[in-house]
Amino acid sequence: MGIGGISIWQLLIILLIVVCLFGTKRLRNLGGDLGGAVKGFKKAMANDEDTTNPEESKSSTDESKKENP
Repeated sequence: MGIGGISIWQLLIILLIVVCLFGTKRLRNLGGDLGGAVKGFKKAMANDEDTTNPEESKSSTDESKKENP
């Protein structure tokens, strides 16, 4: 038995139908767009972490000013 009660043959038939409906070029473009969206989301999350903790970055710059009078 496969994933969630679906056998490998049923998954292959579904994949074949999807490829016939959309074509390989359109599916490749869709995969690239999805990958770009995930990459942009990760980049935005990383930028959001930097901006949500300004106290931490402020304290580190204050400490460096104290060390170098």
